[in-house]
Amino acid sequence: MSEPGGPGTVDGVKLDRPARRAFLVVHVVASAGWLGLSAGLLALGLAANTTGSAATAEAAVRSMRLFADWLLLPIALLTLAGGLVLSLGTPWGLARHRWVWTKFWLTLAATTATAFALRPGVNEAAAAVSAGHPLPDGGDVLFGPVVSLSAYVFMTVISVLKPWGLTRRGRRLREAARERTPAEPSRV
Repeated sequence: MSEPGGPGTVDGVKLDRPARRAFLVVHVVASAGWLGLSAGLLALGLAANTTGSAATAEAAVRSMRLFADWLLLPIALLTLAGGLVLSLGTPWGLARHRWVWTKFWLTLAATTATAFALRPGVNEAAAAVSAGHPLPDGGDVLFGPVVSLSAYVFMTVISVLKPWGLTRRGRRLREAARERTPAEPSRV
């Protein structure tokens, strides 16, 4: 980390190229893992809801529980942390561009929903099915994966397209940077 001051710094520290690339790889791999995990949870939820076999439904819901308990939250937190470091340590900034700001809030919301809605819903369904009861509410194991998968696909699209331009803060910072740099002499 080097180059104190200027855009893309946190307390005067800017990510150098190797650090930026390393955090980018971690962030992209974790994000892709989260997206894939959500697709897998959706497939398992569909299997649990559409099968006529109690054994298949139990296996699907128990598998969902395993993924939800061991993988979802660590991957969500890794995605959130990697995105924060990248946004704060690069010129993109956290609140300079609307697409970054949107991704941050959606990732924070998805992480919170994972911890407090999806995991408990899957765990309750797994407990009921393991006790020999039918799946209490098929929506419990489908709603979370559908919403999260939709959010992750949307975040992937805006990461690629980078729509919407600067935020008000981003425009102010850009104008302030222009005022600080001396004007180029005109060429004759």
